[in-house]
Amino acid sequence: MPARAIILDCDPGQDDAVAIFLALASPTELEVLAVTTVAGNVPLALTEANARRLVEAVGSTVPVHRGCGRPLLRELATAEHVHGATGLDGSGLPPPQRPLAPGHAVDAIVDLVTARPTGSVTLVATGPLTNIAMALVKEPALAERLEGIVLMGGAIGLGNVTPAAEFNFYVDPHAADIVFRSGVRITMFPLDVTHEVLVTPARLQRIDALGTPAARAVTGMLDFYRRHGRTGGAEEGPLHDPCTVAWLLAPELFSGRECHVAIETASPLGIGRSYVDWWQTGNRPANALVMNEADAAGFFDLVVERLARL
Repeated sequence: MPARAIILDCDPGQDDAVAIFLALASPTELEVLAVTTVAGNVPLALTEANARRLVEAVGSTVPVHRGCGRPLLRELATAEHVHGATGLDGSGLPPPQRPLAPGHAVDAIVDLVTARPTGSVTLVATGPLTNIAMALVKEPALAERLEGIVLMGGAIGLGNVTPAAEFNFYVDPHAADIVFRSGVRITMFPLDVTHEVLVTPARLQRIDALGTPAARAVTGMLDFYRRHGRTGGAEEGPLHDPCTVAWLLAPELFSGRECHVAIETASPLGIGRSYVDWWQTGNRPANALVMNEADAAGFFDLVVERLARL
């Protein structure tokens, strides 16, 4: 089968970095048309530079486009306390040399999708959904042309930046609301499933043992990230964003349920919360496949196997 065409929309971020590496290590399955960047984990000037650093680190020439520098209606909230001042603390990667690709990320998304046959491009979103919402508003026909959107965001249960909200949806809840009401087929990886794929010392050691430059960069990033982004024990941290790409490569690693998902945009206490109707209490049609279980051992086997290719 031909490789699935994807656009990676991200805010690197160490876990975004692993998602990018996974995709670029899998050219037989995935054709990465572009990497588009958005403000999120750190401001846009850093996320776009980080994306270029990562693409260059593995010798790729995939274009990187600069996108939206703030949410649609809110002030930007960032997460340097998790990702460090650069967003890629621990990577040891040099500054990028290649320039940004010309054109805004929103325009690049619209142009790349409309240039391809209907149903042939998937958007993979691992940051706030600002770029994607803007693209859907700018070109309403995009919703019917996409194969789907695979995203990391939201939660069935508790949030990680407030008791109610996950970070990506909290940063730009209005963009998330637009995306979930767009009619595009969505596959959603909430905190409930990403918290099952934890970076443990043993798993980190497997990556480090590869000994390649890419593996050393990932080891450094994840060592920093697991200590700052941990959710449970002192030596573990969830690896959120690569779940999106891993599902495209090996969907059997995850399971979930078709649900209706709505995004809170009004309540000061709950803004950014994803209301996942897991038990279909509201009799509303499903608008997302929401994942809630992961084969963590299989996930890390895939990560190690793909990183060994870079």
